[in-house]
Amino acid sequence: MNHKIFPIALLIAALVTFSIGCNEGSDPPDDNSTGVNTTDPGEHVHADGSVHKNHSEEGHAHGPGPHGGTIVDWGGGKYHVEFVVDHDEQKATAFVLGSDEKTPTPIDAAEITLVINDPSLSFALKASPLEGEGEGKSSRFIGEHEGLGVVREYEGSLSGLLDGTPYSGTFKE
Repeated sequence: MNHKIFPIALLIAALVTFSIGCNEGSDPPDDNSTGVNTTDPGEHVHADGSVHKNHSEEGHAHGPGPHGGTIVDWGGGKYHVEFVVDHDEQKATAFVLGSDEKTPTPIDAAEITLVINDPSLSFALKASPLEGEGEGKSSRFIGEHEGLGVVREYEGSLSGLLDGTPYSGTFKE
């Protein structure tokens, strides 16, 4: 009887191997019938193929900013702020960007506040306008603190007051 079981077991093993091999390299289905891109819960794909980032969702992800920093969402996607730290210089720079997360967007503010959770730091980043930015406006803010010399991935927040409206957002490198 064992001589009949061996070919059946071999056939089952071959079928299992074949079915696993056929699924390798295939992409998971993307259910665009609901307008949701299943690969990124923070994005929705419209019928015309355009992608919309849903900034009302907590915890949506951003890629690195144009300066290689971490992106912070301000105002539901109206503004983005890129946090960049230079440990050797003990300096933090924040770049205010538009909704596209790329375009420098000068704001009428003298400073914005950086808060880092660990080590516990809080200090102002002063306006340092880029060349060509209008009088009293800046898209770049810079501050120095000896605590920034600690090499680690920071977590904290950036906040500022724009035209009387407070903006704030959290980040985690």
